[in-house]
Amino acid sequence: MEQAWWKESVVYQIYPRSFNDSNGDGIGDIPGITEKLDYLKNLGVDVIWLSPVYQSPNDDNGYDISDYQAIMKEFGTMHDWEKMLEEIHKRDMKLMMDLVVNHSSDEHQWFQEAKKSKDNPFRDYYIWRSSKDGELPNNWGSMFSGSVWEYDETTQEYYLHLFSRKQPDLNWENPKLRQDVYKMMKWWLDKGVDGFRMDVINFISKVPGLPEAPNPNETKYTDGSRYFINGPHIHEYLHEMNQEVLAGYDVMTVGEMPGVDIEEAKKYTKLKRKELQMVFQFEHMDLDSGPNGKWDLRPFKLKDLKESISKWQKGLHDVGWNSLYLNNHDQPRAVSRFGNDKEYRVESAKMLGTFLHMLQGTPYIYQGEEIGMTNVQFDSIDEYKDIEILNMYKDKVINGAESHEEVMKSIYAKGRDNARTPFQWNDSKHGGFTSGTPWIQVNRNYRSINAEQAIQDDQSIYHYYRQLIKLRKKYPIIVYGDYQLILENHDKIYAYLRNYKNEKLLVITNFSNQHVLFELPESISFEKAEKLISNYDTLESENPRFFTLKPYEARVYKGF
Repeated sequence: MEQAWWKESVVYQIYPRSFNDSNGDGIGDIPGITEKLDYLKNLGVDVIWLSPVYQSPNDDNGYDISDYQAIMKEFGTMHDWEKMLEEIHKRDMKLMMDLVVNHSSDEHQWFQEAKKSKDNPFRDYYIWRSSKDGELPNNWGSMFSGSVWEYDETTQEYYLHLFSRKQPDLNWENPKLRQDVYKMMKWWLDKGVDGFRMDVINFISKVPGLPEAPNPNETKYTDGSRYFINGPHIHEYLHEMNQEVLAGYDVMTVGEMPGVDIEEAKKYTKLKRKELQMVFQFEHMDLDSGPNGKWDLRPFKLKDLKESISKWQKGLHDVGWNSLYLNNHDQPRAVSRFGNDKEYRVESAKMLGTFLHMLQGTPYIYQGEEIGMTNVQFDSIDEYKDIEILNMYKDKVINGAESHEEVMKSIYAKGRDNARTPFQWNDSKHGGFTSGTPWIQVNRNYRSINAEQAIQDDQSIYHYYRQLIKLRKKYPIIVYGDYQLILENHDKIYAYLRNYKNEKLLVITNFSNQHVLFELPESISFEKAEKLISNYDTLESENPRFFTLKPYEARVYKGF
């Protein structure tokens, strides 16, 4: 297997609005990030992935960009950004920026020009359609509720927006648009950026004609994703991007790709195809969703997680490369979702970290994961800030017939604001995030869950994550070993083997709050077992072939 620095790295995602506020305005900022770089260096991470800090009117918290080559004033200045990058590199860490080029803000200069007239030079930077027999151009529903079409009075046409109406989709069929995007990417790379995480990048190619989507439930708007996910020219565009931009730099790339399957992922990540290095796939993030999508809650089953993870571990082995994550800015907190954030918060957070970091792929840590931050339950819908939550609530409760209580249960479980509450640095007011009023409330549990307390406690989740990262750097088997699921049908234990150059790694995790008997199958030879890490004290003399796991226990053994 070809070795590479980005395979051996651990990535830490920062959501800047919620990380650290240096000036007391209640909003996290770039100088605030620079202040905390030693914290990240001490944790052991190699790469910082920074969610968007570009100029933006903030309709979707920075994912609506009005100037790709300017910094949002709330976050600081370009000088602040350059200083941060310098300090990151000084600590031998790297910076991966968010690239959001499926859409821009409607306040971007391109769109401001495009809507002036049908013959404006920038008109074809976006996707416009006329009314169809007095109706909308098609029946697709937006990711953020409502139609994907917004009417423009000036030119009397509709523009496409798969997300908010303030996020018009860019027209990648236009070669001039593509060249402008590539020019912007080179500008950032020449400033020293070490890679890009590409937002919904597999949405950029739409099926010609933008056809009506099947609508068996006869809803007003329906899912049109079959016409824009992994579209007809997506590989052509990404190969062109690679050849025109990425091939000239030693950088890390990961594409966020909802709806991607194994076969498509192989095409995206196979090195010889020269597209991307990794994808973020969402299959394991949909395991607790019912047939009506993310807000339709259903219990998570370990069997489903095993099937999904094993399929991706096996499918991309020796072909592409996996990105490993359980948390990000769009997902609820993993310890609340897959673990137990009450009586076993510490144990289950460590168990989940063990399960993830011992897999083959590049692990991603989302801010607060390393101290076991949990989901939040605000008292009122008015305290939520996320456009997706607010639009969904309006659709289902204000304009629909669903109850406030039922919809709030879904928000508590799956809302994106779970991940966006301010980082809990210490037990002072607002968790030490700001000296002002935070843009969104801090989780009330900050007095007992915070970084200062975690650093002082050598048994904390934070120090456990430091161990996991150190092990990854010490043992190549953790990075490059293959994957073999064992005890496939066990409903509480997720155990697997890694094999590499005559070495074996045995990873055993208990996903339940019960004591469970572990028995290694006789068919597996495992000798000279050395315990590398565990989240409970265990006897060194204990036989790794047969023992009882405590609630949410995790163990890793190395053998031959």
